[in-house]
Amino acid sequence: MVNSMTAFGTAQGSEGASIWAWEIRSVNGRGLDVRVRLPEGFDALEPPLRKALGAVAKRGTITAGLKLRRRVETAGAALNGDALAQVAAALSQVQRALVDAGADVTAVDPAAVLALPGVYDRSESEDDPAALIPALTHSLKAAVSGFAEARAAEGRVLKGILTDQVDRIEALISEARTILPGRDARAGEVLRANVAKVLSDALDADRLAQELALLAVKSDVAEELDRLAAHITAARALLADQGPMGRKFDFLTQEFNREANTLCSKAGYEPLTRIGLDLKTTIDQMREQVQNVE
Repeated sequence: MVNSMTAFGTAQGSEGASIWAWEIRSVNGRGLDVRVRLPEGFDALEPPLRKALGAVAKRGTITAGLKLRRRVETAGAALNGDALAQVAAALSQVQRALVDAGADVTAVDPAAVLALPGVYDRSESEDDPAALIPALTHSLKAAVSGFAEARAAEGRVLKGILTDQVDRIEALISEARTILPGRDARAGEVLRANVAKVLSDALDADRLAQELALLAVKSDVAEELDRLAAHITAARALLADQGPMGRKFDFLTQEFNREANTLCSKAGYEPLTRIGLDLKTTIDQMREQVQNVE
């Protein structure tokens, strides 16, 4: 099955005063590289997280993180009477000193008093990290499942693109085979002209035979077309494979490209050269897509 290395998965949840969100992202990578970001106190989640991701992905750079916050409405507040009394006594003392000094004393702002440290305690109810682990683990499974589904969905799109490109290469090979008779006829005309020139230079018969044999070998593209056809069979087998196949397919595109280059260098015939260039373009496009395949 073709899976993409580019995907995203998320899951949200809540329990008590806690609200959280899991986020999993992945991009291309030569191997499997999992990077985990967890809040302090939740390190126990890392082993199951890595295990779950390793079960659904074999390649790619994956970043998985947990964002955790508290509900605002659960915040409580309490007036600290002792601290308030101390502040009030201090303010009275300051006011008397200012009056005695003849200073203009303005009214004290109650809000400013409440803002003093310790006078008005704001606190948030906090859940024990250990108590949240089961719920967070259950939510993690949903995030990983969504992540795996995203990889598979994009993989199906990639498979369709790659299949079309393999079909295009196969059609170009078939077209190349159909024009070979015309190429051979044209090559025959060129050969006869060259032979006439050679004979006019009184070249001996053995040397002429050697030159003709060498020319035939250099211009023969049957092997290249046969190897390209074999690569097509291998590509279709990889696309039908159930395991990771991105690396193998990447290597295969290099083999495709090697044969296309040789075909172009041997062509010696404009229609065949055009086919060779179309082959190279399609193979390059295919290789770009393969970089996203697991």
